[in-house]
Amino acid sequence: MEPEEFDSDVLRQFVVAFKKGKLKPIVKSQPVPKNNKGPVKVVVGKTFDTIVMDPKNDVLIEFYAPWCGHCKKLEPVYTELGKKYKNEKNLIIAKMDATANDVMNDHYKVEGFPTIYFAPRDKKNNPIKFEGGDRDLEHLSKFIEEHATKLSRTKEEL
Repeated sequence: MEPEEFDSDVLRQFVVAFKKGKLKPIVKSQPVPKNNKGPVKVVVGKTFDTIVMDPKNDVLIEFYAPWCGHCKKLEPVYTELGKKYKNEKNLIIAKMDATANDVMNDHYKVEGFPTIYFAPRDKKNNPIKFEGGDRDLEHLSKFIEEHATKLSRTKEEL
């Protein structure tokens, strides 16, 4: 609730609107990127549901903080990962600045940086947290290939 003026009528209107389900939550969000065509998609608070929760795609999402040293070290590896899978039409490699955007889904808990989840297209409310492995191209690729629901065959497999 962010009223210009606060009195009993404003509060009453707010409560009535809330009970009718007509209120929209205020979501902390950076502006939606105009160009989001790079190998790693940028997710913001306002696009979390349309990108990460899209049931057509598997999504690997990194929640980072711009000041985090581990995140800065991961950045080139993560970009390389995005390039490796850029031709997979059912897989999105994404990142979100968790200090500037709200995550409006309780299944994606961010308690440290970076936090990485794999959101399978058929189990969006049951994401798989990447933990215990090295954050390098090999381990992240293995993690994706273990959990992806639909990957096209690579040349090595043919």
